[in-house]
Formats: sequence, C-alpha cells, structure tokens
Amino acid sequence: MCDYSLHGINNRLAIDGEQLAVHRFRTGSIGMAAAADIQQEKTGPKRPWHWLFGRQQRIADCAVCIPPGAKLTLRDIPLRIQRELGVRATEDVVFTQLTAETNTYRDAVRFSNGSELLLQRLDPGQRVTVVTVSPETIDQPAVPSAEETSQSPHWV
Repeated sequence: MCDYSLHGINNRLAIDGEQLAVHRFRTGSIGMAAAADIQQEKTGPKRPWHWLFGRQQRIADCAVCIPPGAKLTLRDIPLRIQRELGVRATEDVVFTQLTAETNTYRDAVRFSNGSELLLQRLDPGQRVTVVTVSPETIDQPAVPSAEETSQSPHWV
C-alpha cells in the first residue's frame, strides 16, 4: 500500500475518482499525494522550505496509499520511460507490489503490456487518477443459496 519509507508520514487510503500526483516526500521517497494538497502548497500559506537533492520543493503532509490491484490512469509518463517500456504518455495501469520484503521499495505499476515500473522511477508532478481502489472481480463459481443447496444433492 505504501512503501516502508512513507510509514513515518501521515497517510490515508486513496478514494475512487481521486486526482493524485507523484510526490517526493521528506523521507526522499516517491509516493502519491492528493493533487489538491500539492496545488494548495504552491499557492497557499507559507510553509518551511525543504531542500532535497539540490532543489527547492514543498512538503506534502499526507501520503495517499493505494492497495494492490487498484486501477489507475497514469499521465505525463516521461519520454524515457515511454521508450524503455513501449508505453504512451497516458496509460491505464494496475497498482502492484513487486516483493513482500521489508525495507525495500516495492510499490509499482503494471502496464497492459505486462511491464512493471517502481514508483520510485516516476517523476514528481506526474498526474494520476484513481479509477478504482477495488481489484477486478474474478469470475468465480456462484455459491448456492441455502434454498438451492437443500434442493440440489450436488452441493456438499
């Protein structure tokens, strides 16, 4: 949901339809923040500057965590990544985790062509729309109702 490096930051679960942006947090890690929060920081009340990697930037107060299987639309994909992975500037992706290991970056997106990309490789400011936080429903055999079970000897 959120890489280990974002656990020291206030966080919350993403909401269907929400507009997010890729953001570099005070830990140095890349994650998602509400686009409205980042916009407010640029035009809102003065806050302390944070120097990171030689660039000035504002700090978002809250990381937005996305569960594995959530569907997203990723926009503003950098040209270097488009070329490397064979994707377009805007793509529908599925949020995934590449490993269960602790103390490692694991949050990633999976493109429709099967390519996977760690969030850490995305550029701050990239726009993301949460299509749905619920994973796709998998076709599963219907579970019989109590009425059907009592009428059919095939159900155990």
